Parts: sequence; structure tokens; C-alpha cells
Amino acid sequence: MTAVLPLFSFLPPRRAESLTHVEHVPPRAGAVAPWPDWTPPLLRSAFTARGVDQPWTHQATAAHLAWSGTHTVIATGTGSGKSLAYQLPLLSSLLTDDKATALYLSPTKALAADQLRSLHGLDLPGVRPAGYDGDTPREERDWVRQHARVVLTNPDMLHHGILPNHASWARFLRGLRFVVVDECHTYRGVFGSHVAHVLRRLRRVTARYTPRGLSGPCFILASATSGDPQASGSRLVGLPMAAVTEDASPRGGVTFALWEPPLLPPAPDSLASLRSLPSLPSSASLPPLDDGSVALDATFAVRDAEPVRRSALRETADLLTDAVVAGVRTLAFVRSRKGAELVASMARRSLNHAVPGLGERVAAYRAGYLREERRALERDLMDGTLLGLASTNALELGVDLVGLDAVLISGYPGTLASLWQQAGRAGRAGRDALCVLVARDDPLDTYLVHHPEALFGKPVEATVLDPANPHVLAPQLCCAAAELPLTPADLPLFGPTAESTLDALVAAGILRRRPSGWYWTERQRPDVDLRGAGGGPVAVVEESTGRLLGTVDTGSAHHQVHTGAVHLHQGTAYVVDKLDLADSVALVHAEEPDWSTHPRDVTSLTVLSVRQTRTAGPVTLSLGEVEVTSQVVSYQRRRISSGEVIDTCQLDLPERILKTVAVWWTVSPEALDEAGIPEVDWPGALHAAEHASIGLLPLVATCDRWDIGGLSTALHADTALPTVFVYDGHPGGAGFAERAFDVATDWLAATRTVVAECRCEQGCPSCVQSPKCGNGNNPLNKHDAVQVLSLVLSAL
Repeated sequence: MTAVLPLFSFLPPRRAESLTHVEHVPPRAGAVAPWPDWTPPLLRSAFTARGVDQPWTHQATAAHLAWSGTHTVIATGTGSGKSLAYQLPLLSSLLTDDKATALYLSPTKALAADQLRSLHGLDLPGVRPAGYDGDTPREERDWVRQHARVVLTNPDMLHHGILPNHASWARFLRGLRFVVVDECHTYRGVFGSHVAHVLRRLRRVTARYTPRGLSGPCFILASATSGDPQASGSRLVGLPMAAVTEDASPRGGVTFALWEPPLLPPAPDSLASLRSLPSLPSSASLPPLDDGSVALDATFAVRDAEPVRRSALRETADLLTDAVVAGVRTLAFVRSRKGAELVASMARRSLNHAVPGLGERVAAYRAGYLREERRALERDLMDGTLLGLASTNALELGVDLVGLDAVLISGYPGTLASLWQQAGRAGRAGRDALCVLVARDDPLDTYLVHHPEALFGKPVEATVLDPANPHVLAPQLCCAAAELPLTPADLPLFGPTAESTLDALVAAGILRRRPSGWYWTERQRPDVDLRGAGGGPVAVVEESTGRLLGTVDTGSAHHQVHTGAVHLHQGTAYVVDKLDLADSVALVHAEEPDWSTHPRDVTSLTVLSVRQTRTAGPVTLSLGEVEVTSQVVSYQRRRISSGEVIDTCQLDLPERILKTVAVWWTVSPEALDEAGIPEVDWPGALHAAEHASIGLLPLVATCDRWDIGGLSTALHADTALPTVFVYDGHPGGAGFAERAFDVATDWLAATRTVVAECRCEQGCPSCVQSPKCGNGNNPLNKHDAVQVLSLVLSAL
């Protein structure tokens, strides 16, 4: 650990209280196997020249299964060499059959580019690998279709570019022998459900071109360590899978530290400004929308005596600064694009103050950058030009970042799979490594840094996806019909509800039924967004020059690039002059304001149907379909130096309507009275319990906080009772509410623990405050929230 220990040695002694736990993961020796006897000598020589004398046993096992035609998922740790496990059978096939082709799918462009570099580096004759994504120039795309034998792309391009034009891909599809789905654990929720159907459509189209007597392609899935990869992989592809989970690769030791930023007393000027704020409306008149969007900093406590914690972003920036000064090559993962920009900017400023020019060795990396910028940053990190990089999870997956010593994780990334994936970016190739999880002022993060048993030695979550979601299945059946008319023989491929869904589409006039099957009736193909964002990305354009700075997904545009918003790009601040939703463009100008912007939104919720209920005395737990109406209505400008609210600006943005799945619980008024909670305090108690419940749901479901939302009210129109709702933030649901219903006792017990154990007096961001509350965290009652949660748990 000599390479990473300096990071701790540069921390001031007064910061030792921030270290809540240190876990040492011991190193592990590797176990090798002989090369499979079917490996072509040329391929064996190429791997040997790269330094691979023999494969690890898990690589050989997975390769044998795939070569024999068994659909296989390999789920082993970061840096365990999953690439060789699928490259071995894939390249062997291409070298022994000059008509064979292969398709590689990855969730990110960076990972596909890394794999393309790897294949080019093997320098094998006749393999002809090529990337095919949104960055591929038009003039290159024809060559890829006509000549490439390994096509590296992503599910979006397969969905939008390859399957609708399958006739022009006939040569490639006719020879398709292997389909690799890399980092398959990332395909979860609504996105995963869409990808599941894209893969079924691929199987269906490929069958049209497969020569008689040959089976379809063999699927090889690669995943980080995950719970039940066999079942998850089978659900994703729709085929039985064999799973390889024993990791035989060597691993260096890992020192894993849990870090809680210190409490800070409120600044006097901030308190004065907060005390002067007018009272916010009650939850009955303005229901909160806790969509879990990432906050830039710790929320100020509206309770004027409550201290707040130092921002996780500021703490991460300081740790990154300490690491770079010590010469420790470090990657900092930050949960939002804006947060990554801020961490890099703060670290650069601190470094330049300490050593002029040293700040140039730190940069930000995130989705939305142009291709040339991303590739340059990847090269600079790998060759040591950069010592520190603040990144979103765009660098979480697969890219082989050799030589890194440490990883900083600013806020729990939402799942154990992501946590270990990010931690594994350091210490590759058997090197020892350091990982530091910096807790945000958030209920889940607070729980984890004080309950390390929830992180270490615990099985990783199973991936949650639901291909039967009607909001996913219906548009995917339209896409399939537009590619090739659907026949009764196709229906088992899409699941037991496919026929009834087709009948509904025919009744709506979207598809036409003929004796031979179901036909798409429009000239244009269906417009289906795999990521459920409701449209394409919004371009961020500098108005004075017309320069494209990057993009923001549609689902985030109302919050991130509304008119008046401060938008950061590569450390430079821009102010949005206009958000044009019709043209999907945000026009901005460069400015360095001394204030930040914080959007405010409101929501209402209607229960549409109830699937399941569980009544236990005064408490009823329910699961069902709901309709959520939300709208970003204004934003606050806050002084960066003090947090002082300068003003509130109104916005005129359209409402968004979401039909989704929710879990909710009601409590009888009599039970609340008996628990000693006066009626006037019900809204604050339920509101606080709702915030904490949202914060802790990622502990038991494979969701991020921004995947879910919530609402609480002392009297809901549909239940006629005090009610707390938590809902999936995706059309049709993503499986998270169902998971919450199934493990409600565990979920709410952890929620109660966080609130009860928090050291604050009246409620803070570590327990019951939410950074995106539509009510400005008012009213909240921490003490009564504990009583409500205790009441619910004792009944359940």
C-alpha cells in the first residue's frame, strides 16, 4: 500500500473524526487453466504477446461454454479479465470461419472505444473490428455495414440504426455467431426492460437471415458481481443461461475507508437570512416532489439551530487535492454532471493556489462532452498527464484504466454493484488500492457509513427489470412490426401478455391485423426512447457563437437548463438565456455569477388501481398504479458564499404526467392519536417519514434515489387517510415499488434506525431533509416521524 498511504498522511489530524470505518480486503492469488484446444495458434500467440500466458480458470470455463453454443453470463469482479472470456470464442470463430461475424454491445461509448482499441491491438488478420455509434461519421457507416466483422455499438444504435435497416445489414446478420452484451448489470429498470426487447427483436431479425440448419447466435453476457446473474441474464435475453461466478483472477489488497464530512455550525449571516424567509405553504396545499435529483451541496437547515454537514462535493474536492499533491493518481466519482464539474473546478483552484500550474493535472469527465474531448481525457488519464479526474459514472464501466492508485466516491452510487465497480477502477493488474466512500448529507449515506455490515460481506443485489411493463412492451411490439410483420409464431418471444397488448394496439388503430399477422401502418417508424426520457437530448449551445457545448437528456432539462439556470461545462459557468423545448435547445452565455440556482417543483398524485394490499390493524400497505402530475414552477438564486436566498424566479414550464407504480401506507387517525402525535403535527411527521423512506429504498432495491419519488399528506383524497407514497420515476414502473412492497419491514426498519440514531435535534439532511423537496423541507417533524415509523413497523 505504499503507493496510496500518502493520501491519508496528508490529512490534518483534526479530520480523523471523519473516518468512521476502515475495511481491509486481502489480496488474492490467481488460478490458471490451459488454453482450450480449439484456440487457433495465431490467437494464442496474440494473447501471449500481450502478456497472457494462460487464461484464468473462470475465463477458460466461460469460453468453453460459449464455444459449445451455451448462452453464458460471466459475473466476476472488476479487472478479472471478462474481456478475454468472450474474445476467446468470438475471435476463434472469426479466424476459423471467414463468413462469421460478431456483435458487441456496451452501455457507454467509452467502453466500446476501449474494446475497439483492444481488438486493434491484437492485430489479427481479417477480423476487421469497427465502432458504429452516434460518433461514427456518415461516410464510415457504409464501410462498417459492408465489411466489418466485429461491430461494436450500443443498444440505442442497435434499436435506431441497425434493426430498422436490417436488409442493408443482411451480410453481417447472416454470419452472426456471437452477441456480446457487456456490463449487463447496468440494464435495469425501464431502460433494461427496453433493452430486453431490443435483444428479442435482434433474435427475431437474425433468424430471418440465418442459413437453414444453423442455430442463432450465442449470447455471452458480462457483468460485475451481481445477485443471481443467471436469472437476470435469462430475463434480459429471453433464453436459458449458464452462469460463471467463481473469480479466479489475482487481486491486490484494497483498503476501503468510510468517510463522513464533519458538522459545521450555521453561518450567522445565513441564519439571519433563513429566519427572515416567509413561511412556506403547508404540504396539504403544495405536495412535495422528492425526485431525488442530485443536489450540488448540502442543504441548509431551515431549522435555524441545526448545524449541517460539510458538502460531500467540497470534501471530495479536498481529498482529490490532497491526493494529487501527494502524487497519488486518483479518480473521483461524482453522482451528477454538475457535481463532477464543481469537484474538478474546486480541486484545480486549490492546487493552483498551493503549486501554480498543478491544477492543470486535474480535469472533469462526463457524458455530454464531445467525442474528441472524451477521448483526449481518457488518453491523458492513462498516460499520466492527468493525476486526478472527477467523473460521473461514465467511467464506471469496463474501460481499462491502468495505473490508478485511489478512487474517491462522492456519495453512495445507489447499488452495491456500482459501488464495487467504481472501487475496482483502482488497483487493476494486481496493484493494491485505496477507496474512500464520502457520505453525502443523506439518510442512506449516513446509515451506510455507520453500519458497514450493510456494505461489506453482503451479497450484491439482483438486477431488476420487467419486460412485461406495458409501457415498454407496446412500443417495442410496434418497432418489431415495423421491422417485420409479427406472426403468431413470434408471440412467445415477447412474453405471455404480447397477444393482449397487440389486440389493444389494433383497437387503437396503431397496428393492423391481417390473416398473416400484425402490420405497422405508418410510413415513419415508431419513435421509441429506450431510456424513457421522453425525447432526444437537449443541445446546450453558446448563443453568441453557435458552438455546441454538449447535451442534457430531456428528463433532466427542466431542472438543469431551465431559463436562468447556471450550467457548468468543463469548469466554465454559463447562464441559460432560453430553454426552447420545441427545438430541444438551451441557449447560454458565459458568465461567472456569485449565485447558484435551485429549481422548485410541485406534484399531485391520483391512485388509479390497487394490485395488492396488506392490512395489519391500523396500518395498510398497498401496491398499485398511480398517476403523478409534476411541474417545475420556479427556481431560487442563492449566494454561493453564504447560501443566502437572493430571490425566487417563476418559470412557465409544462406539466409532466407520469403513470407509474407506487407503494404506499396509510395509518388510521386513531392510531396517530394514541401514539401521542397531535393532528397539527401529522403533516410534518408523515413528510419526514416520506423523505427518509425515499432515501433508504436504494438499500433494498437496485435503484438510485433519482429513480423514485414520493408524496405525503395528512388526508389523501383517494385513501381518505394519512398516507405516504413512494413511486417509481419511470412510466409503467421499473420494479422498485414492487420490491419495496415485498421487503417493506426491512426497508422501513432501516429508515427508522437512520432517523432515530441521527444526532441532530430537529431534523437534518442526514435523516429527514431532502435537497429537492417541493416544500422547502417544511413542515418536518423528526421526533414524530420516529413515532409514526415505529407504529407502522409494530403493526406490520
